[in-house]
Amino acid sequence: MKPLNFRTLDLNLLRVFDEVMAERSLTRAAHNLSLTQPAVSNALRRLRDLLGDELLVRRGSQGMEPTPHAAKLWPEVREALGRLQRSLSPEHFDPATTEATFVLAMADSTGAMLIPGLVAQLEREAPQVQLRVVPLTTRDPRSLLDDQTADIAIGHFPAVLADLTARSQGGQAVNFAHQQLYDGEYVCVMSAHHRLARVPDAEFTIDAFCAERHMLVSFSGRPYGFIDEALERLGRTRRVMVTVNQFFTAGRVVAESQMLTVLPRHLLPATGSPHNLVWRRLPFAVPLVHVDALWHQRLQPSAAHAWLREALLRAVVLQAGAGGGIDAPT
Repeated sequence: MKPLNFRTLDLNLLRVFDEVMAERSLTRAAHNLSLTQPAVSNALRRLRDLLGDELLVRRGSQGMEPTPHAAKLWPEVREALGRLQRSLSPEHFDPATTEATFVLAMADSTGAMLIPGLVAQLEREAPQVQLRVVPLTTRDPRSLLDDQTADIAIGHFPAVLADLTARSQGGQAVNFAHQQLYDGEYVCVMSAHHRLARVPDAEFTIDAFCAERHMLVSFSGRPYGFIDEALERLGRTRRVMVTVNQFFTAGRVVAESQMLTVLPRHLLPATGSPHNLVWRRLPFAVPLVHVDALWHQRLQPSAAHAWLREALLRAVVLQAGAGGGIDAPT
């Protein structure tokens, strides 16, 4: 790496570097910076010449990949630029008067848990703030956050969090931050008229569970979920007859059929037919489901986004205090 004369460094080059690293796309970086793509390319070329490093290289359909030096340099550059921005132009966010729109990606069961508490806070603290909830149709929402389709994604993302941890431990740049919101328990749900609704707990065995017909909730439509993975580890399978993409749909249909389904326990009061449903704890071990908020690092310094994250945590505490069938983080 070439020695750098910091006194002659154009700091705008670091802004371009930060944006390209965050987006891994010259086109998106140019849009965010209100520059042309040739201007961004030229700035990146000048910084490459100054540092004697390629910084980012194109990897076919995977976009741009940082070099080891760029991955090491970026967190320092981002933090320094963030401190400078906060010092020179601190963001002002007054929830009582500021107009803002937040887009949240989540499943219907998560919305049932969080939206009532969020709405209560909006009405009390932030009457000009708008919320938009979009469907969460994937277990890896990073593309939604990358392209700014959503400000925060909320759900169960074990593979994503494992990948972020591995990247961080390997010294790679991590573009996303996360916060655990609550632990949810999944239970077996059936119609109050189902024959298994009347058997003693000791008779609700894994054999009885697997022998029934099942409805599966799958965001992707794939007829295989984490319950099937747990059964496979035990050498067992179940018969999935119907696959839907909403928990509410599963609850309503199961209430009027002879199928079983697996739902978050906190959702049952919100199904509209809780008296027609019976829930039983699963007759095999399934870990609690960790529900996390995930967002892009570019939003980390935002006062408005920080307020939203705190509002989500307060909504969880309100629901937990109301006996919502979840465990809030400690």
